[in-house]
Amino acid sequence: MDLFLFAIFMITCGAAGATGAMFSPGAWYKTLDKPSWTPPDWVFPVVWTSIYLLISFAGARVAGMDGSGYALAFWAMQAAFSTLWTPIFFGLHRLKGALYVMAPLWFAVLAATVTHFQLDLWAGLAFLPYLVWVTVAAALNYTVWQMNPDEPPLDTSKA
Repeated sequence: MDLFLFAIFMITCGAAGATGAMFSPGAWYKTLDKPSWTPPDWVFPVVWTSIYLLISFAGARVAGMDGSGYALAFWAMQAAFSTLWTPIFFGLHRLKGALYVMAPLWFAVLAATVTHFQLDLWAGLAFLPYLVWVTVAAALNYTVWQMNPDEPPLDTSKA
């Protein structure tokens, strides 16, 4: 594995993760009704840090391989949709709107998992925790939307 490639993937993950700092859950999220199976707040940074390390490892493992085009395209796709989801859900408070981002995010993570497995066992295995997490996140997003049907989105007309 090329450590410089790993660093590039980690920097990309860091940029995606920066939206979590820019659009933190905050007081608004605490007021929402959430299912009993919602992970505690401390779990999120631990899981995301682990996922970012794992998928950076996966990307660096396959980046130089012949036939890695689809794996890298899906890697980039998941990074883009992951970056987009946070400001829509936490920034704009658009619970339903975030589901429209979650669907292609989930597909991209699934496709990245499959295409990484096709190239390298360890790279595919490294994506599995992310697939589990994004499945939980999708279910949580959907359930929070269902439990808070009258939650208004952020009024951006005054910005």
